[in-house]
Amino acid sequence: MRIQVVHGHPLTDSYNAALFQRITGTLRDGGHEVVATDLYRENFQPALTEAERRSYFAPPYDGGGVARYIETLRSIDGLILCFPHWWYSMPAIMKGYVDRVWGPGIAFTHDRAGGRILPLLTHIKLFGVVTSYGAPWWVVRLHAGDPGRKVLMRGLRPLCHAKARSFYLAHYDMDRSTPATRSAFLDKVTQQMKRV
Repeated sequence: MRIQVVHGHPLTDSYNAALFQRITGTLRDGGHEVVATDLYRENFQPALTEAERRSYFAPPYDGGGVARYIETLRSIDGLILCFPHWWYSMPAIMKGYVDRVWGPGIAFTHDRAGGRILPLLTHIKLFGVVTSYGAPWWVVRLHAGDPGRKVLMRGLRPLCHAKARSFYLAHYDMDRSTPATRSAFLDKVTQQMKRV
């Protein structure tokens, strides 16, 4: 499979960077073609431009500023997003990637009469998320309602193939993590990548 792994963390020596390296390395070892997209290292600009916003409901969408990212999105069989959750959501750079690259005519089309969007990423047959949270799982799920997971798995995932395989791996309580918990999660991620 041709799989894009999109990473969003500013520090190259972070645990999240280690996850990104483990994901891409394990996939390559498994014979997959990997498109490693490190948004910070590529100096991706997350702010939606005026031209992009003005063309959102007046096709065609003006995606010229992110054309190479759009081209990649259209050419892959699988997508894995790797980033930390901050304030129960993806970092601004990852949100900006979604805002700017997953535009109309690319990731979806508007059904103006029906008031919904129709998926256009039906060539993507794998959608995965590898993430972390500073808070314990019960704070994320019970207190906050797990908004990040809902956006990803109920908002983005449905724009892919209807029968796309999906997974969501999260290391909770990173603020109190230990070498043992981080190592165990890396092993879990490795095993998931071997099953792709």
